[in-house]
Amino acid sequence: MTRRTTVTLLAGALVAAPAIGKDNDAMKELLETSQNDKKGLMLYVKGQSIAGIVVKVGADTVELRSREYSRIVVRIDSIDAAAMS
Repeated sequence: MTRRTTVTLLAGALVAAPAIGKDNDAMKELLETSQNDKKGLMLYVKGQSIAGIVVKVGADTVELRSREYSRIVVRIDSIDAAAMS
């Protein structure tokens, strides 16, 4: 690997880092809104959809409840998308 390639990869990572943080902040905001307002949301994880209301948001997990299940725990980094009605 040349020095130019290394510098290019490092610059790309520095440019992408703020965008990744903003997506995570938006996800956390949506989860906290569901928790505070007791509004349901839909999480999309690896092609599956999980409906529920947020009970607790941890450092790396979110806990939901639904009509079918009293406790659902999902890793935040595995969530592909979230939707709130």
